[in-house]
Amino acid sequence: MEEFLSYSVDVISVFFSFISLLFFLITEVILGIFLNYRDTPIVRANNRSLSFLLLVSIKLSFLSVFLFLGRPVDITCMLRIITFGITFSIAVSSLLAKTIMVCVAFKATKPGSSWRKWLGVKLSNSVVLFCSSIQIIICMTWLAISPPFQELDIHTSPGTIIIQCNEGSAIGFYSVIGYMGLLAAVSFVLAFLARSLPDSFNEAKYITFSMLLFCSVWITMIPAYLSTKGKNTVCVEIFAILTSSAGLLACIFLPKCYIILFRPEINTKSHLLENKY
Repeated sequence: MEEFLSYSVDVISVFFSFISLLFFLITEVILGIFLNYRDTPIVRANNRSLSFLLLVSIKLSFLSVFLFLGRPVDITCMLRIITFGITFSIAVSSLLAKTIMVCVAFKATKPGSSWRKWLGVKLSNSVVLFCSSIQIIICMTWLAISPPFQELDIHTSPGTIIIQCNEGSAIGFYSVIGYMGLLAAVSFVLAFLARSLPDSFNEAKYITFSMLLFCSVWITMIPAYLSTKGKNTVCVEIFAILTSSAGLLACIFLPKCYIILFRPEINTKSHLLENKY
């Protein structure tokens, strides 16, 4: 008997597929709202290009769930790592860049401040590019030295062949997780320190909550990942991806969508100027 997370045998595979597609569509709707209202103050005040990049990376993370479903083969085992590691690194790097821009914008409001030269898209783009590049290098090094591969486990459960992905290198796997955790921790600390800065649309407090949720999910995932085998391990990974992605989506974008759709009177430039200090 062969065991893996099958669409035809395991109902939970269908459930994960449904949840992933549902959240993908929700993200698509939110992206459409932001594109439609891209010139409004609440979208522009928090660097809309980073918001669009974050939404796209969240969409890709929801779609990456499908790489974990079905019979694993060598190529899907490798693609899991690339999509999982890089998309989340881009998402967390975008949040880190957003937090840095909040701090820089506050510093730049002081008369004669030298921080004004750092305002603009160059700094935020550089942060995202630099932080994401490190994760890409880690993933490519892992794939080049000891890539993940399909493994047939006949020892864990006698009489059953567990078809699963072997990480190839435990150091590579924990390097990807560790670097992602480092980015999330830095984003959390900066956002926590910047949460009380005076700004009408300061989203640092939302980033704080999202990073707290993100770190909590992945910290609790590691012992669960180590204590399970076969398709249960895959379920743990999928649950962590869906929960952390949905947490980012809810914490960062739902408050903005509420203001855009139901409180348009405060989504104005005059309200921004009145409440900036």
